[in-house]
Amino acid sequence: MKDYHINIFYSEEDGGYVADIPDLKACSAFGQTPDEALKEVQRARKAWLEAARKEGKPIPKARYRPAVYQLAS
Repeated sequence: MKDYHINIFYSEEDGGYVADIPDLKACSAFGQTPDEALKEVQRARKAWLEAARKEGKPIPKARYRPAVYQLAS
């Protein structure tokens, strides 16, 4: 199984880095550095998946691919 794509970007408004997983609705995290944001979103992903399983909700397949990867395929 392929893993979920993670976007990490700097947010001027928040004054730090935001990481999100497009395939998992509302799964995002914040950090002062890109590494910190990545670690936090990995924790958020684990919690998101555990909560979905516990509630019997479907787990989305990893589908999101940024345009740059689509062009390289």
